[in-house]
Amino acid sequence: MKIKYLGTGAAEGFPAIFCKCRYCEEARRIGFSEFRTRTQVYIDDTVCIDFPPEAYSNYLRAGINLPDLSYLLVTHSHMDHFYAHDFILRGYKYAQVKGVLNIYGNSEVCKVFAECTRREMKEQVMPNLSVNEIKPYMEFELGGYRVITLPAAHSNVEDAILYYIEKDGAGYLHFYDTGRVSDEVFAFLAEKRARVALTSFDCTFADRTLGYGVRHMGIGDVAAMRDKLYDFGVAASDMKSVITHFSHNGNPLRSNLAKIEKEYNVIAAYDGMQLEI
Repeated sequence: MKIKYLGTGAAEGFPAIFCKCRYCEEARRIGFSEFRTRTQVYIDDTVCIDFPPEAYSNYLRAGINLPDLSYLLVTHSHMDHFYAHDFILRGYKYAQVKGVLNIYGNSEVCKVFAECTRREMKEQVMPNLSVNEIKPYMEFELGGYRVITLPAAHSNVEDAILYYIEKDGAGYLHFYDTGRVSDEVFAFLAEKRARVALTSFDCTFADRTLGYGVRHMGIGDVAAMRDKLYDFGVAASDMKSVITHFSHNGNPLRSNLAKIEKEYNVIAAYDGMQLEI
């Protein structure tokens, strides 16, 4: 599987859209190499995880094959992860399309889709989209990929979802937006005989450690959750650990992240980075 990180920023992007803090000011001074759009991951030109407002610009900049995308997995309904307005354009006079885009998300994602498309959706477009409600602790197949859904520790009002995606014996674990999760999550992966070759960890607050009960993580929390993957026997011995979803509050300047990479043996994602498992 080819894992491409189209966006690696938190909800506000980096530099943050309305911010003049010292980190955002420095990012603007340095320029493009420091910029981070809202989070989006693309797998093999077939599966996409989350669909931020920058999905269109990511399509142009990264050269992804968005018109032929078959499956979209949505972690939760927050705007930076599911900008549903764009789906009114998948057909009619706006686009010549082949096949259906299958969207998977929790009940709030389904509601947001309905709300955002209600005013402008053409009846000619809807047959090109399929919106499917899912919940944590499910397993299903998508075009040759095995998908397992897990509960994220992120929201009190919806079931935010983590995804394990496997093809040809190699597994990718999408471990964000979330804080630390319970042992039940790792036990379920072990029960399903998951084998994680690469994990993308929420590291919103960079070099901080937050503990349990918080809806995002820092590097200390990432280290604790990585240990759990090994403790429960679901991590491959050479598992790649990627940190991503950086907020401006955590100083995501690449010079700072380089120190974290060295100390914790992780890979700090940047927009456009691609890894293969």
